[in-house]
Amino acid sequence: MQYNRETTPASFGKRIVLPSSFTSDPRYMIHNYQDAMAICRWAGNPGLFLTFTCNPKWPEIVSSLELIPGQKPEDRPDIVARAFKIKLDALLQDIEKGQHFGKVLAGNTN
Repeated sequence: MQYNRETTPASFGKRIVLPSSFTSDPRYMIHNYQDAMAICRWAGNPGLFLTFTCNPKWPEIVSSLELIPGQKPEDRPDIVARAFKIKLDALLQDIEKGQHFGKVLAGNTN
């Protein structure tokens, strides 16, 4: 039996090119940064910065966990993430459509 005695790491494995939508990729971060700078150039600097966090004691999460005996929010990140996403979408829609802070110049107006 004959072995290949090549020891360079490049000779082993298979090269995989990740898509630009892969969220941990530097290309993804650079793409988002460039998009944000283009929006700021067109619409001006942001006038509002919000931080939105999740509360594991929200009634939606508590009532969902009561259906499964012995479960805690940290045991079911799928339920917590779903409740967070629903509330975040409601907040964004309220800001965009409700115009509490005035007319929205740039954003997703789906």
